[in-house]
Amino acid sequence: MMTKGEIYFLVLTSACWVLDTFGNITENSGRTGNITENAEFDNMSAEHKLMIKLMRGYEKSIRPVMNSSEAVDIKLGLALTQILDLDEKNQVLTTNVWMEVEWYDQKLKWSSQDYEGMKSIRLPCDRLWLPDVVLYNSVDDYTSGYMPSLAMVFDSSRVFWGPVVRFRSSCKIDITYFPFDDQMCKLKLGSWAYHGLQVNVFNRSDTIDVSNLVDNGEWELIHVRVERNVIYYNCCEEPFPDVTFYVHLRRRVKYYFMNIIIPCIILSFLCISGFLLPPESGEKITLGLSVLLTITVFMLMVADKMPSTSESISVISIYLMVVLSMSCMSVLSSVWILCIHHQRGKPKRVPAWLQCLVFRFLAKLFCIRISKCSPKAKSKIINVSSKSRVSMEETDNVRKNHLHFELMELSNNVESHQTENTRFRTGMIDRDDNSNHRTERKESIKRLIDRDEWCKRLIDILEIKQSEDDDDEECYREWRDVAFVLDRLFFILFLILTSLSTLCILAMNPGDHFIF
Repeated sequence: MMTKGEIYFLVLTSACWVLDTFGNITENSGRTGNITENAEFDNMSAEHKLMIKLMRGYEKSIRPVMNSSEAVDIKLGLALTQILDLDEKNQVLTTNVWMEVEWYDQKLKWSSQDYEGMKSIRLPCDRLWLPDVVLYNSVDDYTSGYMPSLAMVFDSSRVFWGPVVRFRSSCKIDITYFPFDDQMCKLKLGSWAYHGLQVNVFNRSDTIDVSNLVDNGEWELIHVRVERNVIYYNCCEEPFPDVTFYVHLRRRVKYYFMNIIIPCIILSFLCISGFLLPPESGEKITLGLSVLLTITVFMLMVADKMPSTSESISVISIYLMVVLSMSCMSVLSSVWILCIHHQRGKPKRVPAWLQCLVFRFLAKLFCIRISKCSPKAKSKIINVSSKSRVSMEETDNVRKNHLHFELMELSNNVESHQTENTRFRTGMIDRDDNSNHRTERKESIKRLIDRDEWCKRLIDILEIKQSEDDDDEECYREWRDVAFVLDRLFFILFLILTSLSTLCILAMNPGDHFIF
């Protein structure tokens, strides 16, 4: 029988043997693994070795500084490649840019001699610390982020990151000089979460790189500049620096000149041509209303392009409003002239002051020849009583001539009767028959006198009617001459107004009201 001490000794000896055996096996396995790992590492390229070395223990959510009190200096720049659109109605500028972001990452530094002279390496940007640079005046959400491009890391710990970005930024639109307007848009970039004592933002250069810019068909790039600002917000006491890129754009006028301005000018001059139409044509009002409706359509087209704002009114809108107002005034003027030309009822004489103004001044001013009144009409205009007296004298002369003609006929009849009486006497005709012939002659003379009185009355009535018709016709003619002269007056006035307004809009220039 074994004692308890022997049993304990046997157990301890077995345990030591097992532990010793297991330790030898583990040591041999570790030596084999190290040999295998070293063999694989020796087979890696220098770039692979460098990436493993840089990423070992790297934390991308921590600022890349050894001293937490230091700030990371970020240099921002832009390369403008294309101006896609400037939406005036929504006041949004869409651009394609290449961002240029540069900083120093103190955790990414190596000696190029240890890695076959490699001075730079490209690493995925999602494995590095990136500054939270955002577009302050963006109108898009931030869910899409930037393009996941590679970052260039240099042996001096300098990092350069250049993603391709499409910015949709808000832009304050000034439509005062539309379509001869200039617009100043800005792109404000800066860190959103870090203040200036943690991430300090600077501009890489004083301008924007436009060497790869594709021309836009509607907008021309005039000037660009870069400005660094330091702003204190209400949320924090620390400063928040940002870099603002200003883009000065000028609208290309050719499209609007051919499709809006020239048609408006043609319509404005077409409107005043209605004053050259004679009132008898009946198309003066129709022409004016047609031009009025067409200008209204153009106003709707221009209003559709403009933002809904009351801060400013475009020049083209003012010009269209002027043309529309002149069209309305021309229609009203044509209506008034037609009322003057077509007098209803018994017309009145043109007042003396209006005759003096129209016939003596305006007609001579516009080189219009007015047909003069006849001497008879002039005498009627000067003195009505003398007109009646002259007319009666002329009528009496006609009556006397007519009566003389009738008396000559009567004397011829008497002579014929005397001849007949002689024949009757020679023929032994009774005296009773002669007396009958005398009675007939007396009655014929009486009938001639009565017919002469009736003719006198008829002539008086016809002369009075003719005189009244002549007076009315003279009044109508005078008012028609007044309407003709006023037509020319309105034509000259509207022509001057249209020409001045057209010259003003063509000479409109926004000027260099943007200070750089």
